[in-house]
Order: sequence, then structure tokens, then C-alpha cells
Amino acid sequence: MLESSSDDQFMKIALAEARAALEHEDVPIGAIIVRDGDVIARAHNQRELLNDPTAHAEIIALTQASSAVGSWRLTGSTLYVTLEPCVMCAGALVLARLDRLVYGASDPKAGACESLYRIPEDERLNHRIPVTPGVLAEECGDLLREFFRAKRNPA
Repeated sequence: MLESSSDDQFMKIALAEARAALEHEDVPIGAIIVRDGDVIARAHNQRELLNDPTAHAEIIALTQASSAVGSWRLTGSTLYVTLEPCVMCAGALVLARLDRLVYGASDPKAGACESLYRIPEDERLNHRIPVTPGVLAEECGDLLREFFRAKRNPA
């Protein structure tokens, strides 16, 4: 299936972004936005780096993509992110009018796309986003588990 193959390829780019967050001890979450087959934004968590609770990979990627296309409306775009988005990010994705969301690992404690809430598909909102969960989920989850294991048991 072509979509699955390209989803894997794009998620690998998001994983590379997630690893970049490790350089400044942020939770390794990466996001990219793709439009017409091109990556128009790439970001990783920068909460620790910027001392900003809103500096999630998805929010930074949305800002970059909006700048790249010259509009806050990101129709025709897909966001790939290594972890299921939280409430803040899921709401921002809906507001940005994305066409699709693809994520890796589920987040049973804060996930707002399927685990705790279903914000992107909520019929009460003015825009809905189809969600494809579980793309490279094991690899995405392993990166997060290794990060938190190291935090609990520093060498």
C-alpha cells in the first residue's frame, strides 16, 4: 500500500526530529508537516530549551508550516508526529484545518486523538481530521521509554 509506505518514510523523518530534542534534554517528540509530498515544516519539543510550556513539536511545526505557505489554513497538509497529540496540540491541529494526522505511539495519559479524547474527529467542532494511529509505534514508543528510563536511572 503506497500510503503506508510513504507514512513510514515521513514518520522516520519525524523520529529524526524527535532525536534532536535529546540534545537539550527535552522529551523526544518530533513532528513534520507534509504538503504535496514535500516536507514544509519539521520540529521537535523545545519546552526545556525555551522554558515554554507551549513549545511542543506540533505547535512549532504548525507555526513553521503557516509561515511557509503564507496562511494559517493548512488545508492539503498532513502532520506526522511521533506521539499522539495532547489536548492543546489536537485543538491547534483542528484550528489549522489540517487534512490528516498520522501519529506513532499512543499516549494513554494525555492523548487527545484516541486515547482520552477524540478531538480531531469531534463532530461538534467546525473541522474534522482523519487520524492514522500507530505508524512505527514501537520505534516511537521505544525512544520515549528509553528517555524516561534514563531520567529515572541516571548513569
